Amino acid sequence: MKQAADGEGWALSDESISVSAAFEGTEAIAEARAYARSFLQDLQAVHGVPVSGRAMGNVQLVVSELVTNTQKYAPGPYLLTLEADEGAVGVTVWDSEPRLPMIQGLDPVRVGQHGLEIVVALCRSFEVHREPVGKRIRATVDLVGDPIGDVADRAL
Repeated sequence: MKQAADGEGWALSDESISVSAAFEGTEAIAEARAYARSFLQDLQAVHGVPVSGRAMGNVQLVVSELVTNTQKYAPGPYLLTLEADEGAVGVTVWDSEPRLPMIQGLDPVRVGQHGLEIVVALCRSFEVHREPVGKRIRATVDLVGDPIGDVADRAL
C-alpha cells in the first residue's frame, strides 16, 4: 500500500481533508477497510469532526463493496481516495478496467451481485465515470446519520 495525505491539521470548515492509497493483491480488501476506519477515527480525534457510528460502518461497507468489485473485475492495482467535506465522506475508487459496472435490478432470489445495490442504498450520491485509463467510481456517505439509527447501533 502506498499513501499520501492532504490537509494535515486543516479544519474541515476551511478545506476538505483527503487521503489516498494504492492497493494490490487479495489482502487489499481488509487493508482498504482498515484504511477507511483509520481515516474516520483521525477525522474525529485529530480534526474534531463528528462521525456517527452509522457513518463509520457505512463508509467501511461501501469501501469493502467497491474494492471487492475491483478485485473481482479489474486487473492490477487500484487507487482509493477518501475525502471529507461538507458533512460527508467521498469514497472514490479508480481502477484500470474501462467496463462500467451495472447495478442489477431488484431480485430477492438472486444469490450474489447485490453489492452496488447496497452501496447506492447507503449513499447520498453515486457516480461512475470512464477515465482515459479505466474508470472512477465515487460514492458519498453522510458523516452524521439518523440519530435513532445511531442509538440502535450503540445498543447492539
